This record gives sequence, C-alpha cells and structure tokens, in this order.
Amino acid sequence: MRNKTTMSETTDIAVSEATGSAGIAELVRQMLVHLGEDPNREGLQRTPERFEKALRYLTSGYGQDAEKLLNGAMFSVCYDEMVVVKDIEVYSLCEHHLLPFFGKCHVAYIPNKKVVGLSKIARLVNMYARRLQIQERLTSQIAQTIEEQLSPQGVGVIIEARHLCMVMRGVEKQHSEAVTSAMLGVFRENKQTRDEFLSLVRNGK
Repeated sequence: MRNKTTMSETTDIAVSEATGSAGIAELVRQMLVHLGEDPNREGLQRTPERFEKALRYLTSGYGQDAEKLLNGAMFSVCYDEMVVVKDIEVYSLCEHHLLPFFGKCHVAYIPNKKVVGLSKIARLVNMYARRLQIQERLTSQIAQTIEEQLSPQGVGVIIEARHLCMVMRGVEKQHSEAVTSAMLGVFRENKQTRDEFLSLVRNGK
C-alpha cells in the first residue's frame, strides 16, 4: 500500500509543476557540479538529500504559529515584577548569504496580570530563529509577539550574535559580535527598568 503524501511533499510537487523547477536536493546536486565537484563521488552522493533535510529543519519556523505556540501556557497571576529568561541559545540563517549566525538571546517582561510558561519563551525564540533572518528583525519579532500575546507592562529583548558572513568571508573579523535590542512599554519609557534588565543580563559575565 502506498504511503500517504505529506503536506511538504504536496507543496514541493505543486511548486515544481507550477514553475517547472527541480526540488531542493536536485538543485544542490546541480550546484555541486557548478562548483566543480562530482556529486556522484562517495562523499557527496547523499549530500543533496542531507542538505535539504537540514535546511527544512533550520527553516521549520515558517510552519509554526506564535499564537498556537503560546496558547495553553498563559496563566493569570498576581505578579508584577520583572521576569527574565537569559542566555537562550540562538541559531539562525542570515537571509543575505544563507550562512549561520548564532549567539544568545535575553528576554524580559513585566506581567500585567498574565504570565507565560518560561519554556514557551525559548520556543518562541526558536520559532523566529528558524527562518531566514536578519538579527534586527528577529529581535523585534520576539518582542512584538510577547507584547501582542501577553499585553504586559513592557518587554525587553537583547540578542548578542556572531555572524559567519562576517567571520568566514567579507571583512573576516573573527571576534566581532552584533548586539541588538528591542525595548517596548516601560522598558522604553523608564530608564530604571531598562537598567535593571541590563544589570540582570550582565550579572555573572
């Protein structure tokens, strides 16, 4: 009995039929030829399929929805002090060169009668990171989603990351790091709140 076609496979077939284009693995095979390699040699025979599998995983955030991700994990709590989840590991792909950037994300919010499960914040970071990104947009998307879903008094997000498009190519600055931040609500309006967040993030470094 033939296995059912998955949604991903159905999409691939539809795209191929509409555009006359090959699938990702076949395109990678062609790319290897253009680079001067032999895709049939032992070490590369399965590389196109492995690359496609890895790329689909690294961009799996497109198939996730923030509202569904957070629903069921929001709770009414009388707590109005800062909540900080720091040092969340971030791995993403730069949309300009399809090279990785990676680092840490620090997220803080001040509840307004509603909190969210701490693991969901890390999952939210992963959801947006597993898309083709630029660090600035990734930072804003995390902050804006928490603001929209929780309606807190304020949100603060900081990402510190190294970009392989700067390390491996271009200027080749091996020790460079990009830092971006998004401050909403009281984090933007109140310096004391912002300084408290920064202090908590830096503590222990």
